[in-house]
Amino acid sequence: MVQKLNYLKETPSQTAGPYVHIGLAPGAAGFEIFDQELGWDIAGPNAKGERIRVEGYVYDGTGAPVKDVMLEVWQANAEGVYAHPEDGRAVEDGFRGWGRVITNFGTGLWGFDTVKPGATPGRNGTTQAPHLNLWIVARGINVGLSTRMYFDDSDNSADPILGLIEQAHRRDTLIATRQNDDIYRFDIHLQGDAETVFLDI
Repeated sequence: MVQKLNYLKETPSQTAGPYVHIGLAPGAAGFEIFDQELGWDIAGPNAKGERIRVEGYVYDGTGAPVKDVMLEVWQANAEGVYAHPEDGRAVEDGFRGWGRVITNFGTGLWGFDTVKPGATPGRNGTTQAPHLNLWIVARGINVGLSTRMYFDDSDNSADPILGLIEQAHRRDTLIATRQNDDIYRFDIHLQGDAETVFLDI
């Protein structure tokens, strides 16, 4: 007896999309449930510091853009303070430091507007270079992938996380490049020679 497994469809437990958009970004899936999508406003109108835009693509192992990705971002404000009770310091009114974006279904481009974060305290008295924390889910990714994005025009030399990566070319996969006055480009490679460093957290 020949089993025709190639006709079986993926179940919700095997894939993130399109379920990820329906559940976490319903407006993108055509469901107008909320007046404003949760997670689109990262910094708020009162945030201090330099306003920037971050854009990029997520590429699969063949170099093709993945077009059904959702990314979540966590970040500190311009003074290196997180909007979290454990930080203990105050942030500007309306600063969430968290956001959620999806890729363009046609092109695969993703992007968000925020403020450039400041350096943050690390463990054992270290200082972490300004960075964004990213979490990525998409079709074919059963467990979300965590990574970081640093800035090419910041001093990253003493960052404790980057310091754990021995090969310089691997560290480069976590560095965004400034394109013009306010746009940084950060591409994420899921596999291949340029695979982005992902963190086990």
